[in-house]
Amino acid sequence: MDAKIRAYWPLPLRIFLGIAFLYHGLPKLGGAHGGFVAMLQHIGVPAPGFFSWVVTLLEVLGGIALIAGALVPVIAILLIVEMFVAMFTVHLPNGFSFVNVTGMTPQGPSFGMPGAEVNLLYIAALLALLIGGPGPLSVDERVVTKDRFPRLPWARSRPAHT
Repeated sequence: MDAKIRAYWPLPLRIFLGIAFLYHGLPKLGGAHGGFVAMLQHIGVPAPGFFSWVVTLLEVLGGIALIAGALVPVIAILLIVEMFVAMFTVHLPNGFSFVNVTGMTPQGPSFGMPGAEVNLLYIAALLALLIGGPGPLSVDERVVTKDRFPRLPWARSRPAHT
């Protein structure tokens, strides 16, 4: 495969992760916000009203930033932290599997809270972006240069002025 085409591997990952975080964050901006606060309070999160907004804004603004490829290292780290917190506080007590069948009803299977599997998949995808960079067609590609961020392995060299 051509190296130029191969360089675009982060694009679908960024877009789908961004859409997924938007999908989970946008309802928390509206009618689902009160239920989210109650859930955080129920599991013992301190200051659930405050942290409900932190998580909501991180998911919405982080999703938009991933799609645009902006601030990818910062957003990836913040979302990884969020996924670890969600995994340990909500999902891990339900096991590993995303599909958690709790019983059968006349209408079919009854499902419970998913396990930690999806959190780990999100973390792996975010780590891939953190390690490999946002790729072409990203805001970071235009802004992140070696002279500004010399430690980032995917930072591009600034073209010589002619």
